[in-house]
Amino acid sequence: MNKLIAIMGGALLTLASTVTLAAESGTTGTGAGPNPFSDCGIGAALFPNTGWAAATSNVTWDVGTTAVTSATASPETCSAKKVEVAEFINHSYDNLITETAQGEGQYISALLNIYGCNVDSRKNIVADMRAKTGAAVNNNDYSSQDHLQKITTYYQIVDSAVALEASCSA
Repeated sequence: MNKLIAIMGGALLTLASTVTLAAESGTTGTGAGPNPFSDCGIGAALFPNTGWAAATSNVTWDVGTTAVTSATASPETCSAKKVEVAEFINHSYDNLITETAQGEGQYISALLNIYGCNVDSRKNIVADMRAKTGAAVNNNDYSSQDHLQKITTYYQIVDSAVALEASCSA
């Protein structure tokens, strides 16, 4: 058992070293997308400006599985800012839904701050979010959705509303 642990630990260390070197050199393999180990996953959220630390973190947490999956399935979500937005929505969903219905609030402000939206554009963004969120919540299957489905839908609504405004740096 100890030999197996030592072998697996050595393999993980070798993988982490290789990934770290790739992240430091900016190598993304044959594709033109993001480096899954430094630009995606948990590591990118924790260390958005330090590629080697992001890569090491991703490999340490789950051997990079989450990072590679996100880079493969949806490379556009691999920026640290979008990861931060997704985490914020995950942790603040109930407050965000309430404030979206009201049309204002500190959680919506914080969310739009993460995106880097200026104050002048927020009224249009929130109006778009309210309309689309209202439709989503009034959908017959909304009440049967789990938390992940709800936050995913809300993320897509917010991201599309923000994408329409040139004032946001998302």
